[in-house]
Amino acid sequence: MRREFTYLSTDGVHQIHAVEWLPEGELRAVVQIVHGVAEYALRYDPLAQYLTEHGFLVCGEDHLGHGLTAKEGTFGYFGPENGWDLVARDVRRLRKLEGEKYPGIPYIMLGHSMGSFLTRTYLIRWPGTVDAAVLSGTGQEAAPLVAFGRGMSGMIGTLRGRDYVSDLVYDMSMGSYNKHFQPNQTSGDWLSRDMEVVRAFEHDPLCSFRPTVTMFRDMLGGIQFIGRKKNLAKMDKNTPIYFLSGDRDPVGNMGKGVQKVAQMFRTVGCRDVTVKLYPGGRHEMFNEINRQEVMDDLLAWLKSRGL
Repeated sequence: MRREFTYLSTDGVHQIHAVEWLPEGELRAVVQIVHGVAEYALRYDPLAQYLTEHGFLVCGEDHLGHGLTAKEGTFGYFGPENGWDLVARDVRRLRKLEGEKYPGIPYIMLGHSMGSFLTRTYLIRWPGTVDAAVLSGTGQEAAPLVAFGRGMSGMIGTLRGRDYVSDLVYDMSMGSYNKHFQPNQTSGDWLSRDMEVVRAFEHDPLCSFRPTVTMFRDMLGGIQFIGRKKNLAKMDKNTPIYFLSGDRDPVGNMGKGVQKVAQMFRTVGCRDVTVKLYPGGRHEMFNEINRQEVMDDLLAWLKSRGL
């Protein structure tokens, strides 16, 4: 069974659209999905259906500027200031709401792409409040490049307006991913080898926008935050972490960036870090041609951690 609801954003203005997928029978654990750029929680319906069949309750929300949360606002825009903090606290608010409804039930946070950056932010800011974390399609660009991109985005926003969409900023970031898969069939070949999935993404009106320069500024600020060792050291070192990615995912620098982040976690003392790289897999492993394998591996990992 699926239930949709709303709750007030920490910005005090917007209603956050959220969804729960409820299993039949005894509840095993809760999995909170944190989605990526230019998508929304309901895109994860196949994964959620799979997990509910195995006793997990699955929930997720549409971030500010995304999905049904943005239906009366600006797509690709968190807010004028402190956007990353607002979205992170909205993720935290859903965690608290679900915890109040299902007290004492194990809780897992699963973040994909930008959602993995938000989940890493969550692990730093609210350590010990989840029982495990799954990081899909993550990475970590070099600090100077991140700083440059953030500065450029902020400058353009000052000159052209906070909700301005810059082709230059997009082409230097997300727009560069597809070059690894030439000749391209679509502008989203980097997402998956399943072209039906890619075309569905491109024709989905809730996925067809480009982020504003302010959102890029905020997201790059978040990436700076999660890249600092002093912040990583604040995480609960006993929280099990599962990294999964395709080894052809440009966000994770073809697997190298994923291994880099995993090593960052180990360096600060995280005791249970698992990395799974899928040969040939691209960015959205839960939408890849071997997605059944990916879901089965996730379930096996959760069970191996007693969840």
